[in-house]
This record gives sequence, C-alpha cells and structure tokens, in this order.
Amino acid sequence: MRIGLSTLTVIAALGCASLSSAQQRIEERIRNVETLQRTTSRNVFGISNELLAVGAEAMLAGRWRDGVRLTLKGLEEGRVSRELRVSALSNLCGAYAVLNQPVLAIDYCTRSLEIDESNWHAWSNRSYAYWLQEQYDRAGEDLQRAMDLNEGARELAQIRGMLNEAALQPRIQMEDRQ
Repeated sequence: MRIGLSTLTVIAALGCASLSSAQQRIEERIRNVETLQRTTSRNVFGISNELLAVGAEAMLAGRWRDGVRLTLKGLEEGRVSRELRVSALSNLCGAYAVLNQPVLAIDYCTRSLEIDESNWHAWSNRSYAYWLQEQYDRAGEDLQRAMDLNEGARELAQIRGMLNEAALQPRIQMEDRQ
C-alpha cells in the first residue's frame, strides 16, 4: 500500500468547499486510531501503518495539522517499510508546504529523497516548497527532476506555470534621487 499526496492534491485541497461527510469520516477514523493507540500497550506493526493511512486521509481532507501529527506518530511507532517511510516523509513535506512552513517541508522532502530518489512526488513537493521561498532556480531544478520521472503529471504542469508566472512578475526599479 503506497500512500502519497501530490502537490496538486495538496494545492487543490486548499480550495475545496464543504467536505462535511469526508470530514465526519476522517474524524471518526482519527478517533478510532487514537483510541487504539491509548489502549494498546505493545507496538503492533499494523498500527503504525494505520496511523500513516489515517494521517494521509486527514491531509487529503484538508486537516493538515491532524495529518502531520498522525504521520509523525506513525513514523515513530513500530517498523515502517521503506516504501511507506518514503511516502510519509513526502506527505509531511507537502503538508508543511501547505501550512506555509517551507523550511520543514524541504527538510522532509530531502529526507524522503535520501531514501528514494525516484519519488517524483517528493521532487514535486520540494519544488513547491522552494517556490514558496522564492528560490525559483532550485524549484526549477527539482521540477525538472520530477518531470524526468513523470512528465505527464498535471501537478507538474501547474508548478511549471507558477514558476513561469514568477519569472514574468514585473520588477520595479526605484530611483535614488539624493
């Protein structure tokens, strides 16, 4: 099971209208997994996977802080497969980017990429985080790496547009008349 959030999913979720039924479902899942954590004294492999799954669902529902908390808890508790760790770190990157914390976002994407350089989601998410910091050259480099891995992804076209728009922003020059 691979749980991954793409940058477009992250960006699109910000603009979603009412998610009432999805919100209710995710609230119930969060309560269930937290209750299971409180009542379980031993470390069970499936629990950490459940925490990561519910964390990803929370992020998809726009509950970024819950998603971050559950994902971090899932990474801390129990054994986590390499593939799930890569996805969870990339998800944390995307969530922190949405929460406008690009330094943390970049750190988590870098950690994901240190494990698996073929994760285009992590390249894409880190590109977006660099864009937030107005580090457009780095954003472009990471975007190119993501495009090399999955050139057809719509998310990448969206980031490319954001980078192009940033490059076209008018630059105002002020005169110093002293």
